[in-house]
Amino acid sequence: MTRRDVFEYALLRVVPRVERGECFNAGVLVYCRAHSFVAARTHLDEAKLLALDPGADVVGVRAALRAVEGVCGGGESAGQAAGDDAGRRFRWLIAPRSTVVQPGAVHSGLTTDPADEVERLLDLLVR
Repeated sequence: MTRRDVFEYALLRVVPRVERGECFNAGVLVYCRAHSFVAARTHLDEAKLLALDPGADVVGVRAALRAVEGVCGGGESAGQAAGDDAGRRFRWLIAPRSTVVQPGAVHSGLTTDPADEVERLLDLLVR
């Protein structure tokens, strides 16, 4: 029997105008403690963004999404989180914030390969 490990995930939502509360999914964060794994994959639907806010800063939103991916990757691209382990980086990224890119609720599941889960969830919940 193949070993399945617990993983956690959260969606990354884009909220172009925080005061209106309208949002759409633009990425997914996945963390698996058993594998010391954390990763994010993003996909920005510019048409949705501009439909909700014609004056949205598309370049800025893309940069914010790339920053999340960078923190997950660790190393120099993680900035101040570079020395943190995968779990601390995930917890920092899922902390509530009132910005254009916001994490959603944390959910859990079982997986044999957390890297596959990132792609599966991106296809299922974002694209």
